[in-house]
Amino acid sequence: MTALISRRDGSPRRRRRLQRWLGENPLGMLLSAPYVAFVVVVFLVPFGFGIWMSFHDFFFTAPGVQVPQPFVGFDNFAQVLADPQVHQAFLNLLVFLVINVPLTVVLGLLLSSGLNAVVHWKGFFRVAYYIPYVTASVATIAVWIFLFNGNGVVNTLLGELAPDPTWLANPAIIMPLIAVYVTWKNLGFYILLYLAALQNVPQEQYEAAQLDGAGRWQRFRSVTLPGVAPVTSLVILLSIITTGQIFTEPYLLTGGGPNGASLTPALLMYQKGIQQGQPDIAAAIGMILVLLVMIVSLASRRLTERKN
Repeated sequence: MTALISRRDGSPRRRRRLQRWLGENPLGMLLSAPYVAFVVVVFLVPFGFGIWMSFHDFFFTAPGVQVPQPFVGFDNFAQVLADPQVHQAFLNLLVFLVINVPLTVVLGLLLSSGLNAVVHWKGFFRVAYYIPYVTASVATIAVWIFLFNGNGVVNTLLGELAPDPTWLANPAIIMPLIAVYVTWKNLGFYILLYLAALQNVPQEQYEAAQLDGAGRWQRFRSVTLPGVAPVTSLVILLSIITTGQIFTEPYLLTGGGPNGASLTPALLMYQKGIQQGQPDIAAAIGMILVLLVMIVSLASRRLTERKN
């Protein structure tokens, strides 16, 4: 009898443990399982392999060839931190971050506010803003090369005011130019995020502020900015993550030149790992990049949440 009671008591307990493990909706866990498997196979496994490579003397070998790849501790990281190219790449990334993130937030909010006030042709403007984001980078970069090369449209219009050396060959200009390009290309996505947030701000708050005598700027500061604050945090976070992934633009525009002025950590990882056959060094650069992006992202989130 005691054993029967314990079995009866144990069955609901096991069901409760199983329910806690599966969550309140087991069907949701089942439907999300393919995506979880995709994340594990495509992201987590390569990331774990990258961590392993960064602590070993690793290099690519022919299939079936067994070569010792010993554990070297932090030697790869020490070599990376002593490399002037790495210093230049992260400094270029900092320049990009300082220009891209504020420009994205300011332009995204201003243009979405103007789009939210438009009565006619709103759909047309939404599509127009979004077209650069969905257009292939190769096509848009080809247009920018046409505009900013030595004999391009911009230099023709500027005449004697054109910079010397020209835009794509000027070390002082090339990284800000890439930051402006990336801001322009991705801006449509952030405009739509801000537009969705603006449409969720209650209109009664604007009316109440207007009745209190608040002007247009005061309404923008006291109603609009707090209303879109969560989206601003998201935009800053996504912009920081995008900054860490910058590869296509400097690779296609300048190849990292001139003299490393547009070199980024992602592009340097490609050069070290693929072109120079040093995947262990490239993995160490990647781990440092991931760590710095996480630190900057967490710091920005803390600051924005504190302000909110």
